[in-house]
Amino acid sequence: MLCPLVMFGASGVKLIPAPGATNVNIDTRLSMIFDMPPSVGDAGVVRIHDAATGAVVDSLDLSIPAGPTESTKLPKPPYTLTPYLYDGPRRTNADTEPGTPSGSAARAAGCYQLNIIGGFTDGFHFYPVIVTGNKAEIYPHNNLLQYGREYYVTIDPGVVKSADGKFRGILKSDGWRFSTKPASPSSEQRDIIVAADGSGDFNTVQGAMDFIPDNNQEPYRVYVRNGDYEELVYFRNKRGVTIEGESREGVYIHYPNNEVFNPHPDDVSTNEWSGTFPSRRAPFMADNCTDMILKNFTVATTCRGQAEGLLLMGERNTVKDVTIIGDGDALQVNGSTYFENCRIEGGGDTVLGRGPAFFKGCTLTSRGPFAWIRNGSANHGNVFVDCTFIGEDGHLPCLARTNGTYPHCEMVLIDCRLQGISPEGWGGLERGPYDYVRYWEYNSTNLSDGKPADVSRRASGSRQLSLPADSAVIRAYRNPRWVLGWK
Repeated sequence: MLCPLVMFGASGVKLIPAPGATNVNIDTRLSMIFDMPPSVGDAGVVRIHDAATGAVVDSLDLSIPAGPTESTKLPKPPYTLTPYLYDGPRRTNADTEPGTPSGSAARAAGCYQLNIIGGFTDGFHFYPVIVTGNKAEIYPHNNLLQYGREYYVTIDPGVVKSADGKFRGILKSDGWRFSTKPASPSSEQRDIIVAADGSGDFNTVQGAMDFIPDNNQEPYRVYVRNGDYEELVYFRNKRGVTIEGESREGVYIHYPNNEVFNPHPDDVSTNEWSGTFPSRRAPFMADNCTDMILKNFTVATTCRGQAEGLLLMGERNTVKDVTIIGDGDALQVNGSTYFENCRIEGGGDTVLGRGPAFFKGCTLTSRGPFAWIRNGSANHGNVFVDCTFIGEDGHLPCLARTNGTYPHCEMVLIDCRLQGISPEGWGGLERGPYDYVRYWEYNSTNLSDGKPADVSRRASGSRQLSLPADSAVIRAYRNPRWVLGWK
């Protein structure tokens, strides 16, 4: 999309959507491109006005901090005593105040930016303006712009500061106007295109997921064109939805999110079990979703700490050809999920959750333990077939750890390649005995030369499977349907 150069004072700024643009998607960001890198101010307001009435339909006050920068030191709260309810109409910023508690949580303390995303009324902390290079991108609250409307944008001085100090904001109603598309995609449309440049049905992945009704009875396909998607993605109650990127490296969905920036409520803990209060600390969260396929893109958090790249809650989901980048708990998967040809990068406890999860042909890199498996006795844990494990930074991480909290935890490796793994292989078993823990391997080899891995110092309580004695067990664990409980 080509945009004219619009002059404000003596500073040239390119605006997207361009002044006078039509057919703009309702989930558009507002971009300002400067000659040199700008900076974000800590005062002033961005306002979006309905051009017909002058009414303010959205405002972003830069004096309000984006979110916490340090963790709160409080006693660990209890888990919710009643299952979290997903029923009811989907609430948005248009009809509900961000921060309205859901479930059994109390209203959060503190004054931070809040945005209802995907119907989660408690809200997400977010950055109203993000600078990348020469571009300052303004993030309106979700679901406030409407189809068939003309809007104008005003920006107070100090919201964004140009390097030369000459940008003084946009104060007049004729400075930055645009019109949205006349109507949404047809309710009959099942193939949806996302394009960051505005050439698709939506600019954002979240916009496309908001279009799909909750508890949908028909399948949908969301095709994401190559582009940079810096956004928080959270959706719930979807079934049979495929989200497919144009290319794995070309579709980059990311956000600076973690447990500090978007923590669990002060009075309710979150955990891996169905019905718990939802977590908000990943950039991409699929909650209470079934029969979903994610394929061919990269998702990442750009923060350290407890910071998933991807969080999945639901059943019978599939993830193929996806790169997942996080830090602690880089991938959290709660509910039966099949992974194939994925790359998972993390800082420790890199795979977390109750599973069951089956990994085929995946590569995992980690600076700390590769997994903290939390399954109970009712389902399998995590099974890895023909996968590669690479310990980074010379830390020699273990494959998985346990502290006895999950006495039935299970992690099984079949035909996997290892590099930079601790000789003991498994952590925490010395605190046992843990009679029901299944930390098992078969035919682990060195990534470097393909020779059998030295397992002579493996932790007591782990197990090396062998042929022919364990042929039936090995055959069963090679079968994803058996592991996942799929018919």
